[in-house]
Amino acid sequence: MTEAFATLPRSLRAVGVAGVIAVLRAPTSEAAVAAAEALIAGGVTAIEVTYSTPGAAAAIAQIRQEFPDAVVGAGTLTRRPQVSEAATAGAQFLVSPGTAPELVRFMADTGVPTLSGALTPTELMAARELGVAGIKIFPGSLVGPSYLKALRGPFPDVPLMPTGGVSPDNLGEWIAAGAFAVGAGGELCSTQDMVEQRWDVITEKARRFSRALATARS
Repeated sequence: MTEAFATLPRSLRAVGVAGVIAVLRAPTSEAAVAAAEALIAGGVTAIEVTYSTPGAAAAIAQIRQEFPDAVVGAGTLTRRPQVSEAATAGAQFLVSPGTAPELVRFMADTGVPTLSGALTPTELMAARELGVAGIKIFPGSLVGPSYLKALRGPFPDVPLMPTGGVSPDNLGEWIAAGAFAVGAGGELCSTQDMVEQRWDVITEKARRFSRALATARS
C-alpha cells in the first residue's frame, strides 16, 4: 500500500484491504443479509448493497449489526433521499454509478467516503473536484486492465475500483494494473443464486475470488 493509502478514510482503507467488493442486487433485504453471510464465510468482507435492492437501508443496518468486522456500503445511489437514508442506516461508503455533480457533492458532504462512477480522464478530474474519495471505473468490461493502467499515470494517488466483468480469472490483471479494489456483481453473487437461496454456491464463488486476490497480491 502507498503512503497515500494511509491518508484515506478508515472505511475506505478497509475496502482496499478487503480487495473485493461484492455488489449485491438482491431480490429482498433478507436475501441481501443472507448473501452477505455467505460471502463473508467465503472471505469477501466488503459488501455494497445496491439501491435496486428493496429495503436496502434495512439490509445495510442489519449486516452492520450482525457482521461488525465487515465493511458495508450503499450503491446505485441516484437520488438525494437514498443518500440520506443510507448514511443514516450506517453505510460506511457510498457509491454512485455516475458523476452527477449535485448528487455527488451531496454524497461527499455527508462525510461518508464517496465513490462515483467515471470512465474518462475528464470525468475523473470532475469527480475529484466534487470531493470523492475514490473512483468506480464503470463499466470495467468495456475498457480492460490496460486502460486502468494508463489512468494510473495522471492519477497515481486516486483509488480506482473497476466494476463490471471482473472474475477470478482476470482479477489478477486488474490488481497488477493498479486497481485499489475490484467490484464484482453477478460474477460473484448473482440475483438468481439469491432467489434460489444457493448460499453454498455464493460462498464457493467468494472463496475463488479470495484465492485469486491472495495470489495477485503475493
